[in-house]
Amino acid sequence: MTDYDYIVIGAGSAGCVVANRLTEDSDTTVLLLEAGNPDTKPEIQIPAECVNLLGTEVDWGYFSEPEPYLNNRKIFCSRGKVLGGSSSINFMFYIRGNPHDYDHWQSLGNPGWSYQDVLPYFKKSEHSSRGASEYHGVDGELSVTDPISPAVVSQRFIDAVVAMGYDYNPDFNGTQQEGAGFYQLTVKDGKRHSAAVAFLVPILQRSNLTVTTGALVTRLLFEGTRAVGVEYLHEGTLHQVRAAREVILSAGAFDSPKLLMLSGIGDAAHLQALRIPVVVDLPGVGQNLQDHILVPVAYQATQNLHPASTSSVAEAGLFLHSEWNSEVAPDLRFYFGPNLFVPPGYARPDWAFTGAVSLTHLQNIGSVSLRSSDPKDAPMFRMNYLQSEVDAQKLVFALKLIRQLLHTSFFDEFRGAEIAPGADVVSDEALVAYIRNNCGTEWHPVGTCKMGTDSMAVVDPELRVHGVEGLRVVDASIMPTITTGNTNAPTIMIGEKAADFIKARTPQTIPNKLNIQT
Repeated sequence: MTDYDYIVIGAGSAGCVVANRLTEDSDTTVLLLEAGNPDTKPEIQIPAECVNLLGTEVDWGYFSEPEPYLNNRKIFCSRGKVLGGSSSINFMFYIRGNPHDYDHWQSLGNPGWSYQDVLPYFKKSEHSSRGASEYHGVDGELSVTDPISPAVVSQRFIDAVVAMGYDYNPDFNGTQQEGAGFYQLTVKDGKRHSAAVAFLVPILQRSNLTVTTGALVTRLLFEGTRAVGVEYLHEGTLHQVRAAREVILSAGAFDSPKLLMLSGIGDAAHLQALRIPVVVDLPGVGQNLQDHILVPVAYQATQNLHPASTSSVAEAGLFLHSEWNSEVAPDLRFYFGPNLFVPPGYARPDWAFTGAVSLTHLQNIGSVSLRSSDPKDAPMFRMNYLQSEVDAQKLVFALKLIRQLLHTSFFDEFRGAEIAPGADVVSDEALVAYIRNNCGTEWHPVGTCKMGTDSMAVVDPELRVHGVEGLRVVDASIMPTITTGNTNAPTIMIGEKAADFIKARTPQTIPNKLNIQT
């Protein structure tokens, strides 16, 4: 078996960052394993093509179990299966979240994760087109830009919000999050700037980095309760590799808990039912699943809105507090774009615009479990969206508000017939039915290997898995609570912070029962 200092599982938003930072030391060897293939699909690089990547060969294409509060619909949830992970197929929004999110993490027993602690890591990664400031960095690898030539109708959305008395916000990642403005995007020179392009491509020539694509990790290898390597399937053959220092699991909120459970780390009863030998009884693995949901309101446009090929589906947005919210962070979020983004079954005219509403912190919690002990089987998960009636009421309020915005005079020259929900869907009961039949995910699953020190925590504040040695989880699954916004930027930050944790670790030799060279 080949020996490396570190093995990183998953070349997504966090894994690419970790591989970059660890190989800065030329004496440190790193193996980066990715189940997907290289990011050569042309549509990946074109921002406006992001919708057309969903469900393709670069997407795991997961479906939830029947959702009991959504009329037993199965919810489609894209996850990147390609170098760059979900950052290669996402909608490229750069939203860090609310400062309160991170102060809350720290209050839950995670010292070092307050907003003041994590802000330097956001800035470290960032190359902002706005220049250096208290909130933005320019020396990082990840290009963060404003939309290039946004559509006139997107500016009208911002104008309408301000005219209704809400704040204009020039920077959702700045002094405040609330208000309306344009979204910043991970785009460079008009092309998607994924974690792979930003952090991996520039270092592929490093002799101490090995990247293997098409490698499905089947299990972690242990000596007692110490992780000492991994087994993976590549081109039909099983391989085993050893990690002299640590294994870093960065497979995401579905596949990180899946791999832990396949390897004997998880709820003992669940593992025993599948005849998986238990290494550590850790009941929190796969629990605490959190996400955001999305509900669209779309209109036919009376003219070509000229959406830019360099923009995402949405260009403008709004964060605000509802009357139900007593927290610091906004609980409602809105998207707007000169495109059509509706579920199947609705009309698809040539020209359209869409506003969409979202809740930043739903009250429901889901879970991930194993379908079987076969590593090739998809994980089994349920989100439990809209278990809370208050969440449904908030979304009804938000749908009414965005309709009100889109019926202001700012849209008169653009607005045709309402496509979804449809002009006849008016009452609260009809709107709730529309929501339950048509809401979908924002593709922000987090929390399934949560950080903390309580009985359901999976990793400690330095992201080491409880009860074992030589193993960390570094991805969105470690979030104890979901951030107020998109999760790509926070996941990159997690990768940056984890790399510093790992580098600070005093190297230890591993018992040589597997003949590991140290």
